[in-house]
Amino acid sequence: MSTLIEQPVEARLVAAAPRMPSIPAMLHYDRRDPFAVRMTFPAPATLEGVEVCWTFARELLTAGLESPEGQGDVRVRPYGYDRTVLEFHAPEGTAVVHVHSREVRRFLQRTTELVPVGLEHLQVDLDHDLAELMRDAC
Repeated sequence: MSTLIEQPVEARLVAAAPRMPSIPAMLHYDRRDPFAVRMTFPAPATLEGVEVCWTFARELLTAGLESPEGQGDVRVRPYGYDRTVLEFHAPEGTAVVHVHSREVRRFLQRTTELVPVGLEHLQVDLDHDLAELMRDAC
């Protein structure tokens, strides 16, 4: 069984100049990091001209489909029934994107099939992770 899920999504950047009707983005989930999801934007869609990747909690994405969630660098909220807004806050500025909620729900369903919610801890290898941390500390 695969340990990685990748799903392309169409994202609409709010207040982009010049106006880009939509940008490709990719949602990622790796069972080796079971509490997190990543959203990657390709270089042409960013001001810096380099690929940008945001990592945040799967739980945040799930909860943000139903009500506004997040207080830090990533915030998620519903926008009507068919859209979800993701806000990415960085020192350089804030990016606000809309994605189709059905794409997010499909992605989350796939992640749940791979690692059921509440069983994420079974995927974590604390001994291995601690050994990696200790190796890097020397």
